[in-house]
Amino acid sequence: MTMKKNRIVIGTRGSKLALWQAHWVKERLESLYPSLKIEIEKIKTTGDKILDAPLAKIGGKGLFVKEIEEALLGGRIDLAVHSMKDVPTEIPSGLHISAICEREDPRDVLISKKGESLKELLDGSVVGTSSLRRTVQIKNMRKDLVIKPLRGNVDTRIRKLKEGEFHAIILALAGIKRMGYENISKDILSIDEMIPAIGQGAIGIETRSDDYFINDLVNPLNHWETQVCVYAERAFLSVMGGGCQVPLACHAKLEDNVLKIVGMIGDPYENRDLIKGTRQYIFSSESSIIEEAKRIGEELAEDLLNRGGRVILQKVYSKI
Repeated sequence: MTMKKNRIVIGTRGSKLALWQAHWVKERLESLYPSLKIEIEKIKTTGDKILDAPLAKIGGKGLFVKEIEEALLGGRIDLAVHSMKDVPTEIPSGLHISAICEREDPRDVLISKKGESLKELLDGSVVGTSSLRRTVQIKNMRKDLVIKPLRGNVDTRIRKLKEGEFHAIILALAGIKRMGYENISKDILSIDEMIPAIGQGAIGIETRSDDYFINDLVNPLNHWETQVCVYAERAFLSVMGGGCQVPLACHAKLEDNVLKIVGMIGDPYENRDLIKGTRQYIFSSESSIIEEAKRIGEELAEDLLNRGGRVILQKVYSKI
């Protein structure tokens, strides 16, 4: 690549995990382009400013990306690094996700004060999470547990567990690994037990659509398999149309040209079984895999909506 500029700025949230992700991208770009000077600018988002309420009650989309996207559109930064699970399906005009990096383990983990697994927790144990997705799936398995809101970064959440506010907490395994807590005693929840958030574990790079220099710059960081899977998950989310107020989950996996996708929608107001579904697609050499991935995600969402998901969405939005 012929270098057209020798300095670029990466925009990111200021949390430890977000900064880890931004530095990870920075280091990989520096290894590819040794003469390139890269700076990181921390930007506080709406989701970072409001820490005393569950995300579902704050409402809105793009709680952790809006201010960063504004900086990108305004030319203050050259690219943005996001957790893909935070990125709405509707991207502002003039921007796009130009690379999705190889995904870390997308599963969730339960960390308990005494080292118990989810099955070993005593009746009435208090579990911390502010995710409706996690709440409805945990309650589906263990209706006897008490779920209480938990916000803050990984360090804050683990500190609150150690101080005794909770018997257990649920976090993303990817964040645990990236923050150096990989050796902590934990119960890794299978995809069958706890379907992850859309895009969980994947780092996305957002750029201006017409900035061809930056788009070419980050292209080598794109991981094709992760991109296919995340596109399928985001197609599911786009059809569902749900935000933080709706317990949605979706995970796609590509192996030997077979894409398997699982999805879930739950009712946060009633103790009832979740609506789950799966789809599987075998790609041929003639297939446009990205387009077929989107289609299979959309079909799974339509299936769940037709089997009761539409009623759940109507109920949720009538109470907002």
